[in-house]
Amino acid sequence: MHRPNRPLFVGGVLALALFGVAAAGPLEDGRAAYRRGDYAMAMRLLRPLAEQGDAGAQTDLGWMYANGYGAPQDYAQALAWRRKAADQGNAIAEFSLGLMYSEGLGAPRDFARAAMWTRKAAEQGHAGAQLGLGFIYREGRGAPQDYAQACMWFDLASRATDSDIRTRGTKNRDALAAEMTPSQIAEAQRMAREWKPK
Repeated sequence: MHRPNRPLFVGGVLALALFGVAAAGPLEDGRAAYRRGDYAMAMRLLRPLAEQGDAGAQTDLGWMYANGYGAPQDYAQALAWRRKAADQGNAIAEFSLGLMYSEGLGAPRDFARAAMWTRKAAEQGHAGAQLGLGFIYREGRGAPQDYAQACMWFDLASRATDSDIRTRGTKNRDALAAEMTPSQIAEAQRMAREWKPK
């Protein structure tokens, strides 16, 4: 059974998504401090925004607590901040929660919750979550094993702009298709064609 390399995968995908280039403002100032490596300043700037309900700042704080940037590593805090953002529909936070529940970070391992949060992010079009949901269905971990569903999510991930996700989606889709019946492949292709983000 193949499992994605979570630390490398999460680190690359989430860091870019969370702290990418943006326009000026309090959230962007906090992210700029993070990019400079001034994690204490990033924490000071982001925390008030997060406490006021800013989902982006909440997601960023979750990332910082999960990795020990600007504060000691604290998975319970990371989970709590990500949950606040996920409850607002933030796809990055939803995907992060899925990974945390899958690995048992900040809460007991719970594959059903991992699948639920990963699905929420995948349904919004988050490519990393689509790849992750493909693994969930392929392995039957947190959801019933379903090769057609797995293949469909891998196919959607194979269209990602991120080259690593695109490559992994393509590789896993093609490998899984070699184990599927023609009717399962046709069903996966139909679902992928008809899929629309929520």
